[in-house]
This record gives sequence, structure tokens and C-alpha cells, in this order.
Amino acid sequence: MNSYLIINGTIVTAETSRREDLAVANGTITACGILDHALFPGFRIIDAAGKYVIPGGFDPHVHLALPTPAGKSCDDFKSGSHTALAGGTTYFMDFVTPRRGQSLLEALRLRRREAIESVTGCGLHMGISEWNPAIAAEIVPCIEIEGICSFKAYLAYRESIGIGYRELHELMQIVGPAGGLTMVHCEDGEMISRLQHDFLRDGKTRACYHALSHPPDAEIRAIEKVIELSARTNSPVYIVHTSTGPGTDAIAAARKDGIRVFAETCPHYLLLDNSVYNASLDDLEVMPYIVSPPLRGKEDQKRLWEGLSEGTFDVVATDHCPFNLYGQKDRGIQDFTKIPNGAGSIGNRLTLLYTYGVLTDKISMNQFVSLVSTRPAEIFGLGHRKGKLLPGFDADIVIWDPYSKVTISGKNHLQNCDSEIYEGFQTRGNPETVILDGKIVNLQS
Repeated sequence: MNSYLIINGTIVTAETSRREDLAVANGTITACGILDHALFPGFRIIDAAGKYVIPGGFDPHVHLALPTPAGKSCDDFKSGSHTALAGGTTYFMDFVTPRRGQSLLEALRLRRREAIESVTGCGLHMGISEWNPAIAAEIVPCIEIEGICSFKAYLAYRESIGIGYRELHELMQIVGPAGGLTMVHCEDGEMISRLQHDFLRDGKTRACYHALSHPPDAEIRAIEKVIELSARTNSPVYIVHTSTGPGTDAIAAARKDGIRVFAETCPHYLLLDNSVYNASLDDLEVMPYIVSPPLRGKEDQKRLWEGLSEGTFDVVATDHCPFNLYGQKDRGIQDFTKIPNGAGSIGNRLTLLYTYGVLTDKISMNQFVSLVSTRPAEIFGLGHRKGKLLPGFDADIVIWDPYSKVTISGKNHLQNCDSEIYEGFQTRGNPETVILDGKIVNLQS
């Protein structure tokens, strides 16, 4: 039976927290408020007393089975989506990453075939790995025919999938007027390439040099330039995985000036810092934390939290892209540029943000719901179906136990990875029940 009446819980939305009931039938929310239970015969009662009832998490930034020279990221759509559900995320968005020389539409067809394995809702962004007239001609068909309205450009990784500012400018001139959204990985590729070359030339090959070759200025410069391009083209932009305090300041100022800039940060930038790159550590201890942009200092971390509280950031996403330490990350043991960049947190996003954000009064419970569900759904075109607990919306619902305690460990995590960047983190608050498309999920399977 897939008709439920959730009673006695505190329904939390981006705006309000209230003690009400919620009725679910045929995969949608059918009623909410102070409901007369007699009007719902045959509905299974779920007593959520002492619990929060929140919309299912929406993670707009995930990389499952991402192809790299070190092999694909080690969570595929099946394992990654299982992990997401267990952590309270009922919908995520991954990326099409075309090879250079490959048609966007062909790459989209192949990626959709992979995404069928997902056990939860899944959408796709289109990656732009190169820029030429053939690629430019496919942008509007992606939007108008395929329904792909978000396009990601990388200013880093120039040797493989990155593009330059001039190409980004041309991309935004097409995407914006067509009703799309340009997403940007903001790190100055030329600066990074130059530093990498200099370090390797000087025999500085250890893992700790990854962070030094991706300095804060690389992000700050790129964010400022992208904001300038957004203003010049009047094209909205979404800045992914912001890691620096000055980058946060630039985004805040742009929004104040009315420039259409959306932005996210990630749990690892809020909770981990660059002490993990200390040169005294063994390279194998450093490698799990090789992400781009790299982890920053305590002052940056503080400013990111302020940005969440002030509304500078719309979203906390994961950039979930784990690689095994042995057989993948360790390929770069003699050359830090060969370490695949990425780490995993799709299953821990909600509990980490609740524990270290809500329970420490850095953000409110309503901001929590907005950051992990409501705003990403709105920004990426699903705000009419997901991210809210209203009649007619998809019945993607999490009953949140605020008292459940968990210690994160690689020994029992669900992601398909041999390391865990949050090893030993103690959390409070976890999904007790997850409802996906109106059906209760078995969180243990």
C-alpha cells in the first residue's frame, strides 16, 4: 500500500516550521495541514512525533562513473544512488562529459543509457569539453529538443576538458538567450598549468603540491572574470564548489548589484581544511583529500559559513566524485598531476550540514531545507515538482530523526570507495524514513 498519512511531525520548509499532517497517494502529496484522519480511510499511518518532515534532498552536483585516465570514479549510478537515498537525497544531477571531437547529442544518448541504473531520480547537465562551431550549433537543440538546460564549463583542466574565457563568453551568449544556465568550475587554467609545470620541473612531485598549484587566487580571479562575463552578456551563471572567502565576497557583491549569479559550496570546504596537505604527512594520507579546488584555510571556512547564513550561497552540493586510494589515487605517487581529483559525500551531506550547521546555530533549520532541497530544485527547473511539501508535488519525503547518532567510517559507509574523508566525524540527525515517489525505501538494502 502506497498511501500514507504522516502525522504528529514538524513539517519544515524553506520558510516555515509547523506541526501538521501530510497525506501521500499515487506518488504525490495530496494534502497537508491539520487533517481529519477519518477522511483518509485505508491510508497507512506514519507517526512522526518528535521528528522533522522535510522534502527529499536534491543534490545538483554529482559525478558518478566519471571517466578519467585513472579509470571511472568508483561509484556508478547504482551504488551512488543507493548511497544518496540512505542519506536522504532523493534526486541528484550528474553530468554528460563529451570526449573532445564527440557530438554533445551522442554523448547525451550514451550517458542516459548509464543513468538508467539509478534507483532514485536523476537529471543531467551538459558538459562543454571544447568549443567550436559544431558544438555551438548543438546548444539550442539540447535545450529545445532534449530538455537539457544547464551547461557546465571548466576553466581548469585545459589539457583535457577545459576551455578559456573567450570560449566561455561565446557559450554564455548562446545559453542565456535560449533560457539556459551556464555552470562554471572557476579556477584559472593558465595559472594552474604554469604552476604545475614549474613544480614538476623543479622535482616537486609530491601530493602536497596539488594544493599549491591550485592557489586561492586561481579561484578568485576566475570568479571575478565569470561575474564580469555574466554582467556583460546578461546571462545567468551558477558557480560551483566555491572554496575561498574572497570568492564568496565577490559573489555577494555581484548579487547585491543585481547580477544573476547563483552559487554553491560543498561540505568538505565547510568542514575540512588545508592542514591535510601538510608536507610532513605521507602521500597516501594526503591523496584522499585531493580535490579541485583544494581545501582552504580556517578563515575561508569561516567566511563560507557566513555566506550560507547571509544567503550568498543558494546550495550545498557534494561534487561527489570518489576514487579508490589504491589503484586510482596512488597512480600519482610520483606525479601529483596524475592523482584523480575528487572525493565522496553524497550519503553524508544532510547529516553533516545538520550536525555542524543547524545544531551549532550557523544556519537555521529552514535554511538547511532550502540549501539541500528547495533552492537547487528551483534553480534547475524542478521547483514546480520537487523541494517543497505541497499538494501536487512529488512525494519525495524524508522523516528526519534529530536524535540519531552516527560515527562516519569507511568500514561501514555505503559508497564504493576504499577511503573516507570524514573518517571519525560524529554526527547527530539522520533519515529515519525516506519516501521516494510515494514509496517507502528500504534504507538497509
